[in-house]
Amino acid sequence: MTSGVNGARATPRLAFGPSVIPGERMLPEEVAVALSFNGTTQAVMMATPEDLLDFGYGFALTEGIATPAEILSVEVESLPKGRDVQMWLAPEAESRLAARRRTMTGPVGCGLCGIDSLDQALREVPVVPPSPFRMTPAEVMEAVASLPGQQRLHDATRAVHCAAFWNGRITLAREDVGRHNALDKLVGAMARSGTSAEGAVVLTSRVSIDMVQKVAMLGAPMLIAVSAPTADAVALADTAGITLIALARPDRFEAFTHTDRISETAHVG
Repeated sequence: MTSGVNGARATPRLAFGPSVIPGERMLPEEVAVALSFNGTTQAVMMATPEDLLDFGYGFALTEGIATPAEILSVEVESLPKGRDVQMWLAPEAESRLAARRRTMTGPVGCGLCGIDSLDQALREVPVVPPSPFRMTPAEVMEAVASLPGQQRLHDATRAVHCAAFWNGRITLAREDVGRHNALDKLVGAMARSGTSAEGAVVLTSRVSIDMVQKVAMLGAPMLIAVSAPTADAVALADTAGITLIALARPDRFEAFTHTDRISETAHVG
């Protein structure tokens, strides 16, 4: 049985409590998604099969494979066992493609699967340049409080992550069973729509090094997350010039790096 919610389907289940109640629960779909560049598959990720054009763009950008201008075309092919996101890149992206090759299947919880060297896993990322972007404490909490209104798939399934972009309000949001995938989809949606990165990325997940790497590749000056960061993610955010806010709730949050961007006088670029 299918549902009216894209990316989810109704699944039979028994609910146990004071009595046993048969019924259905909406659960997110999870399929194998191949990311292919210039005819060669570089990664296979388990992902929610929605917004896959955004996924392709975002993965190429956050992994340092190609800039949006170097992506000539993207197509999504449906296959019996999954989806193939086929991207064709300009010749100048070929060397970066070889350097960032991935050959293993990536489960949804892993953002580094298939990288074949420590240097690639701990790659250097661009430093986000100084900017006038600021958020007041009230705006940080408002951004977090605004997340539920952007989580259509999560509301139906309670089983996916969301990555959103705040610039005075939440302007874009993407969901996926994988937190890295959700962030890549958001980055891709921003690239495809020409959205400036002058704002804050808001995550429903914890913050690990690879999530900070992706935000740095996007060039966003602020990262807000509802869960805790790792110590090394904090160190990388500090080096990359990113304001890292975590354990964020509608009534409180903790700031770890570059706290000068939290001001009672906000400035949205």
